[in-house]
Amino acid sequence: MNESPLLSPLRRLLVVTGKGGVGKTAVAAALGHRLAKVRPLRVLVIEVDPRDNLHQMFATPPSGGAIVEVFPGLSVQNLKPRHVVDDIVRERLKIALLSKRVIASPVYEHFTEGAPGLKEVAILGHALRRLEGIGGPAFDLVILDAPATGHGVSLLAAPGLLAEVVEKGPFGELGRRLAEFVADDDRCGVVAVTTAEEMPVQEVLELRVALAAELGRKPDLLVVNGLYPAATEDGAEDLWRRRRALNESELGRLDAAWDGPRLDLPLLPMDRGPQLIAQLSERLHRGGLA
Repeated sequence: MNESPLLSPLRRLLVVTGKGGVGKTAVAAALGHRLAKVRPLRVLVIEVDPRDNLHQMFATPPSGGAIVEVFPGLSVQNLKPRHVVDDIVRERLKIALLSKRVIASPVYEHFTEGAPGLKEVAILGHALRRLEGIGGPAFDLVILDAPATGHGVSLLAAPGLLAEVVEKGPFGELGRRLAEFVADDDRCGVVAVTTAEEMPVQEVLELRVALAAELGRKPDLLVVNGLYPAATEDGAEDLWRRRRALNESELGRLDAAWDGPRLDLPLLPMDRGPQLIAQLSERLHRGGLA
């Protein structure tokens, strides 16, 4: 595999998406580990899963919404979108009592729960603020462990939608800025993750179609995660062979239908944690990533 366009120094945001359960978080963590290790970058990996799983990949304390340093150059954060929206209100209103009343009001509650794309814009807006160093530390690259496939497309399409619905005010302005940012494929990249199984492969193929239809772009890289190693004749278990055969079948399907860069990662016999991430990071390196 040739050097990935993901390594362009212009790239500031990588959105990692795929069907739930395919290892998005592990891939996002390994990407962050690799890029922070070998390049002089300040990398922040953001997770939007309320279960706060990312810290387990690096054996750090749970984020609880805070930025946690893994090692110099790499930090992680679990993000609560509603908190980001609340922070924007506090920042704009400046008067604590007023912002407290607004946030507690039923109208605000209705707005935050019902405005199309608002929470997605809050997630991307937080990433942009970290890149610009507004209201906190600045980073060179943000890797976003995005919601599962369908929601991942919605995430990227949300700024344009919000900008159309909310023409004025801080959220409309933020929507317009973010729409321009995610449309710039020099600065914003998309990494699709799948396993070589029927439903995840089908979903990642649909993701590519949806990205083209809604945003006029395609993923920069496909990562096929958790591949069973080729079985040997001696001592190979039947289940192992059947799982590998299934992988081979779906890889053939991707060979026929996916024309962009692809990187395959093996299933590794270890639990989630620093050792797994270091091994995946090394495999990314062998595949041409840094």
